[in-house]
Amino acid sequence: MVYKTHGTCSREIHFDVKDDKITGVSYVGGCNGNLKGIGKLVEGMNVDEAIRRLDGITCGMKPTSCPDQLAKALKEYRASQA
Repeated sequence: MVYKTHGTCSREIHFDVKDDKITGVSYVGGCNGNLKGIGKLVEGMNVDEAIRRLDGITCGMKPTSCPDQLAKALKEYRASQA
């Protein structure tokens, strides 16, 4: 899935889900090292667990962040499976 981010330095998030586990997370733009780290941390994690952990994280004065945007992308993915 490709998700266009809003309100962050990153522009897109690419990821796959297999057997309800997150795989292949990569970001376009943003803080390269930190975003690679987020991708590695959520690799293999259950979709709902990742949403629970990442939802609502902010970045500085921004109301969102790259991890929060991943939670939103995962929510959108979840809704598309219903």
